[in-house]
Amino acid sequence: MILVQRSHQYFPHWHRALHFRSKGVLAIALLFLGVCDGTWVCADDWPQIQGADRNNQSPELGLLSSWPEAGPTLAWSFKNAGVGYSSPAVVDGRVYLTGGRQGKAELFCLDAASGKEIWSLPINQKSFDFEGNSWGAGPRAAPTVDGDLIFALAGDGQLVCASTDGTLKWQLNMVSDLGGSIKNVSAGEPKTVGWGFCWGPLVDGEHLICTPGGTGGEGLVVALDKTNGKVVWRSQDLDEESTYASPIVATIDGVKQYIVMTQFGVAAVSAIDGQKLWYYERDRPYSDVVIPTPVCFENYVYASTGDGCEMIRVSKSGSGNFDVEKVYSSRNMKNSIGGFVLHGGHVFGTSFRRGWVCQEFATGDIAWYQRANKSVGDGSLIFADGHLYLFGEKTGQVSLIEASAEEWVEKGRFELPDTSKLIASNAKRWSRPVIANGMLYLRDQDLLFCYRIK
Repeated sequence: MILVQRSHQYFPHWHRALHFRSKGVLAIALLFLGVCDGTWVCADDWPQIQGADRNNQSPELGLLSSWPEAGPTLAWSFKNAGVGYSSPAVVDGRVYLTGGRQGKAELFCLDAASGKEIWSLPINQKSFDFEGNSWGAGPRAAPTVDGDLIFALAGDGQLVCASTDGTLKWQLNMVSDLGGSIKNVSAGEPKTVGWGFCWGPLVDGEHLICTPGGTGGEGLVVALDKTNGKVVWRSQDLDEESTYASPIVATIDGVKQYIVMTQFGVAAVSAIDGQKLWYYERDRPYSDVVIPTPVCFENYVYASTGDGCEMIRVSKSGSGNFDVEKVYSSRNMKNSIGGFVLHGGHVFGTSFRRGWVCQEFATGDIAWYQRANKSVGDGSLIFADGHLYLFGEKTGQVSLIEASAEEWVEKGRFELPDTSKLIASNAKRWSRPVIANGMLYLRDQDLLFCYRIK
C-alpha cells in the first residue's frame, strides 16, 4: 500500500505495525487460548457479536480457499430458531441463539456437532413487536458468552444472565430498571425503544458494559456487576440516547476506554468510572439509524453509517485530556447495516448504491468496488484466513472472495437451500454470518444453517 502525504502524517509506521499485530495475533491464536475483553475463550470460538475482538474477524487458518459449484458441505440445519436477527455465539461445542418462539423471546442452546436443541430459557413473556411493524419482530442482539455465563438481550430491553446449563442467574430491563431509551429518528418508530435494542452486551473483566441510553441524567453507558446485575457506574456526563451500534473496548495513549456511537457522532468513556473522555460531534446528526459498530486501530477510530464514513484521530494532550481531530469525512463507504472489516490497511463492506467496496483506511479513497448486481447483493461480511465471506441480505446467496486490495476475486458462491416463511414484508437477512471451529453459520429467521468450511 502506498500512502499519500496526508497518510504519512497520520500513519508513519503503518505497514510495520499492521504486519506485527496480525502475525502476533495469529501465532497466539494457533498455540494458546485467546483472551478478549477479560474473558478466556478458545481461539476458534465466536463468543459475542462480531467475534472475540468485535472486529468481524476470525483467527482460524486452514479453511477452504475455494468452494465447489454447490458450495461447502451443509453439516446440519435447525428450523426452529424463531423470528429475530440475533446471530449465534459459539463456545465450547455449544451454539447460543435468541429468537421469538411461541410469542416469547427465548435464549436457547444447540449442540454444535449436530444442531440438536439442548435447552431453552424465556427472556420475557412477549416477543418484541409493535403495531405496523413490517421490519421483523423478535430479538435483535447476539448473545455474549463469558466462561459459564451467557448474557442475552431482547428487543424490548430485557436482559438476562444465565448459566451455560440454562439456569437463570439474574435479569433486568434497560427501560424500566435503568431508564434507558433509543434515539427516535423516524415517526414510525415506537417511543423509547425505537426499532428494538440491538447492541451486544460487552464483558470486560468483572463488568458487563451496556448502552441503555437516556437523557434524564442517567447516561448512555452503564457498567453492571456481571455476577448480579447491580449498577457499578453510569456515564452521567455522556447523557445521550442509545443507538443500535455495539460498544467496543480500546486502549488509546495508555487509557482503557469504551467507544460508543451516538446519533451525533462518536464518544468514549473511561473504563474505570464511566467519565466522558472525548466526544467527536459531527456538524449535523446522522440522518437515519446508527447501526454499524466502529473500529479502532491505535489512535484512529473509523465509523460508517448510511450517511458516509469518518476517520478521527484521538490523542492525549499535555494536560491529560483527550483531543479529537477529524482525519477525513467521505461518502465512499455508506454502510447502513451490514458492518465492515478492517484488514491490511483497507476497509471492506457494502456501500449504499455502490455495492461492495474496498476503501483505503488511511485516506478514505476507494481501491475498488463491485456493483451489487454482479455479486450477492448488499449484505454483511466477516473475515477469516485471507478471505471475506459475504452474505446477501436480499438474495440469500453467500460468496467467498479474496481479501485483496487490488481487485474483486471471487472463489465460490452458493445460495441457502431454503427461505424462511416468517420474514416480514420489509425485512431482509440481517443476521450476521459467524465462523467458529471450521464451521460457517448463517441465519434466515427460523432457519439456521451450519456449513463445513475446513
